[in-house]
Amino acid sequence: MSLRASSPSWPRPSPAPPESAAARCTSRVGLPTLSIVAGLSLKAATVFSRFMVTGGALANVLYTVFLRGPGPGGEPLIDYDVVVVSQPCLLLGVSAGVVCNVVFPEWLITALFAAFLSYTTFKTYRTGIKRWHAETAAMRRIVDGGGDLEGTKEALLGRRTGGGGRCRWLDMVVLVMVWLCFFFMHLLVGGKGTKGAFNIKPCGTAYWLITVAQVPIAVAFTACIVHQKRKSESHDDLIVDQTVSVKSRMHDLPAHLFPSAALLTGILSGLFGIGGGLLLNPIFFHIGVPPKTATATTMFMILFCSSMSTVQFIILGVHGIVSAVVYAATCFVAAIVGLAVIEGAIRRSGRVSLIVFTVATIMALSAAVIAGSGAGRVWAEYASGQYMGFKLPC
Repeated sequence: MSLRASSPSWPRPSPAPPESAAARCTSRVGLPTLSIVAGLSLKAATVFSRFMVTGGALANVLYTVFLRGPGPGGEPLIDYDVVVVSQPCLLLGVSAGVVCNVVFPEWLITALFAAFLSYTTFKTYRTGIKRWHAETAAMRRIVDGGGDLEGTKEALLGRRTGGGGRCRWLDMVVLVMVWLCFFFMHLLVGGKGTKGAFNIKPCGTAYWLITVAQVPIAVAFTACIVHQKRKSESHDDLIVDQTVSVKSRMHDLPAHLFPSAALLTGILSGLFGIGGGLLLNPIFFHIGVPPKTATATTMFMILFCSSMSTVQFIILGVHGIVSAVVYAATCFVAAIVGLAVIEGAIRRSGRVSLIVFTVATIMALSAAVIAGSGAGRVWAEYASGQYMGFKLPC
């Protein structure tokens, strides 16, 4: 069933081939902003937005690795176990969500987005309030007992010693392999706004074979990684390896939890056309990942995701690369400044819950902006009598 503004029969438009997974790791908020403020066309705004997301994510990762201290217990803030287990399913989910985005009508996507993000914003605020009360109670107990409040803050936030992001090189090698596999497939098929490197016919047999091949590749990577992690953790239990993060041990939680959460996040990210960070952070909060670890881990995952489209644009020689790099550099510097400000506020207050409240506020603003712009597009389609039903993916 479809909705129409008038009785005449209107031809169904031929939709463009679905975008790549890497493309939809970028944020839908940036497109209308760049179009309106910078006066860019939608195609140029898409390129610039993807470069800007990569620049911001890179700033977050470098800041975490080189400037932030480790978390409580001296553990690295980036949880590499979570990243390496979740990344294949995240990329697979985004690809599936992109297909749903092409098939679903705009009014349904807008309604689903408004409902989902309103719910997750409410849940994230509740998580922040609970953490705020827990931090207040912990500080009150120390003060009443005559303890050192600064020591309490250090216990909650971790000691600032620099170099808090010890790299797990084996995990990095696995992540690079996953990145290369998905990047090669995206480079072959191309996507909306870009052609594939080998001129594969959009929505042809080869196109869909390559697209569907992402499923067994993601499943195989995830199964092998989970199996290897469980074997290594069983060995670590015997030797009491202190470098393994207790909060991220695979045997402490169901083996499918993080891959399933990443798959759901990817589907929603591709469906709604928003950055994965807007969805990953609240999901990690609800699972129980500490806020600083959740944000650092999320940005590390987004960097791997968004860099695919950035490198693809560079290889294919898309017009406006130099200007896009300038925008990315500006976003990089702005992200460093923002991180330093929020880090300083957390250090002074001793409250990690500020991260949760910040994420919830960004989610609320994003929900208002995207829902408003989506409602405007839906009304424009209705007023002009465009087809407003479900479409074929090609």
